[in-house]
Amino acid sequence: MPSKDNTPPRKEALDLIGGKKPKKAVKETPVETPQAKTAPAPKAEALDLLAPKKKQKPADPAPIAAEPVKATIPETIAPEPADPDSKLITAKAPITVADLATLMALKPFKLIADLLPIGVFANPSTPLEADHISFLCEKHGFIYERGKREKGAGVKAQPEIIEEPAPVAVEEEPEETLKERTPIITVMGHVDHGKTSLLDYIRRTRVVAGEAGGITQHIGAYTVEHGGRQLTFLDTPGHAIFTEMRARGADVTDIVVLVVAANDGIMPQTREAITHTKAAGKTVIVAVNKCDLPSADPVKARTGLMEEGLVPTDFGGDIECVDVSAITGDGISDLLDLLLLQAEVLELKANPKANCRASIIEARMEQGKGSSATVIVQSGTLKVGMPFICGPYSGKVRTLFDDKGKAIKKVLPGMPAEVAGFVETPNVGDELVEMESERAARKLSEERQEELRTSRLAQPRRSRMEDILAMMGDGSQKAQLKLYLKGDVQGSVEAIKKAILDIHSDKVECLFIGASAGPISESDVLLASSSDAIILGFNVKVESNAVKMLKREGVQVKLYSIVYELIDQVRDAMLGLLAPETRETIIGHAEVKQVFKLNKGRAAGAYVSDGKVQRTCEARVLRGGQAVFDGKMSTLRRFQDEVDEVKAGLECGIRLGDYNDYEPGDVIECYTLEKIKQTL
Repeated sequence: MPSKDNTPPRKEALDLIGGKKPKKAVKETPVETPQAKTAPAPKAEALDLLAPKKKQKPADPAPIAAEPVKATIPETIAPEPADPDSKLITAKAPITVADLATLMALKPFKLIADLLPIGVFANPSTPLEADHISFLCEKHGFIYERGKREKGAGVKAQPEIIEEPAPVAVEEEPEETLKERTPIITVMGHVDHGKTSLLDYIRRTRVVAGEAGGITQHIGAYTVEHGGRQLTFLDTPGHAIFTEMRARGADVTDIVVLVVAANDGIMPQTREAITHTKAAGKTVIVAVNKCDLPSADPVKARTGLMEEGLVPTDFGGDIECVDVSAITGDGISDLLDLLLLQAEVLELKANPKANCRASIIEARMEQGKGSSATVIVQSGTLKVGMPFICGPYSGKVRTLFDDKGKAIKKVLPGMPAEVAGFVETPNVGDELVEMESERAARKLSEERQEELRTSRLAQPRRSRMEDILAMMGDGSQKAQLKLYLKGDVQGSVEAIKKAILDIHSDKVECLFIGASAGPISESDVLLASSSDAIILGFNVKVESNAVKMLKREGVQVKLYSIVYELIDQVRDAMLGLLAPETRETIIGHAEVKQVFKLNKGRAAGAYVSDGKVQRTCEARVLRGGQAVFDGKMSTLRRFQDEVDEVKAGLECGIRLGDYNDYEPGDVIECYTLEKIKQTL
């Protein structure tokens, strides 16, 4: 049976279970501990500290006394350290607000509030520069010592360099990655020679062959299937595309079809097309059209081609000619067969998995559609969603349409497509290049546009008439003066061209890039720019659009109203390309009688047989009629005296440069050189 002494412990145990023990302990603890007697004031704070612990499990009341109370006494600002060096803060700028607050033992909001009066709106992650760090340290009683940051370190992001992927030549691609691609063909010629009719018949051939869908005329390029293979045709003015693409170094055409009418032969625009074709250096196939007409004379057309430097295979040359008729269709199948054969000879290949590159054939701005362009893929595969850079503009392929107007997802090398998704309308001839990301394309576009703005201040210099007058040919090859002539009428153009070509010289020639009647247009400026030629205008004006292009391309134009002034200035320019002639005049001979050894080399004791010998003249040593040395005379003496001249019948000592192999019987021939300005 339990005693009465055990009753209080049971009651205490029941109180512990009911959660009353902590409260009882709080009342008894201050009385039992001496610390509570000496410091009665913190009693209320101690009770407050104990209040949140009611929900916790009962614990030993002993640790509740003094230590937790002391932990709540310090203020938010750290007390002044005993060591004065602890007031020194060494930080490498820039440093964030949160990191600086940690070094100062402060809350970040304190520093943010201190920065507001000086106009700095910061957050804990804002980087602070040295002047702001110094201001905050001084305000809170700290000494700031700036540390040096290692090269390349810091919170500032390093500049990101973004470059366009470099093109890879077909020869450098692995053979297993190369696939045969579609040949690209441009049709050129006089507008009245049936070029459009020939293209229309080829289009009808494709539709008859069973390809569904209509033909979108504005696409600028389309494909034709013949013999189970495809051909890509550029349905644009051939010479204009050739000029702009060659001027920018992005010519993608593989084969040129030159259309010549059998009843007209070679016309002025045909000659212009031939000029562009030769300049591009592409394979040419001639289609002699209108052979169904009674007045057709294919032989006349072939003869005209020979006059322009294109020799047909019928006459022993290397230019293939096909007689066709765009009305009846005769010979068109043979023309397509010949194009496929030529494509096999060229072995046209590309890597469809390479970085995509495509050339802009046409570009336009359409309402509701934005900027779009017709492109022909050179390498890689053009896909929807692909980010790209095109000249100074970036973009992302939004939509792709084939030549029939059908939406597609990708385009393989050699195939045309219409692309939408340009930020700005691109230039014809620019190259569309695939980029790694849209962000990289946009950043590269900004850099290029900035370079474009600065480059306008320093345009590249083209050939100028004044520069040509100052140039001198080195004689290694025949100098060329490239000209582009524009006149008011064709008769004046032919007369001026003939007069200039009649200026004959064996060392310089005039090369006409083109000569035609009419005002100076944009295409004329582009052709002159790509060929580095000077435009000569006779009684003509410059079109307003061409004036802007002249400034951009840096091409020089010379306008004349008097034909003789034009011809005279061209003659002066040709003279400027000619080096002056050097004329040699023999003034005397001296025969070597004896050879003397000197401290440095040897000297010849000679007798002047005819003429005279001058110390400033040129001299050569003749042995058996052959020259064994040619150079300047360094020493000429008469006995012990240096003299400038020794006449015939007298003896002298001669030394020529560093030559020491004199032999008795040698003849020293003295001569002078004279530079004479050449004349045409």
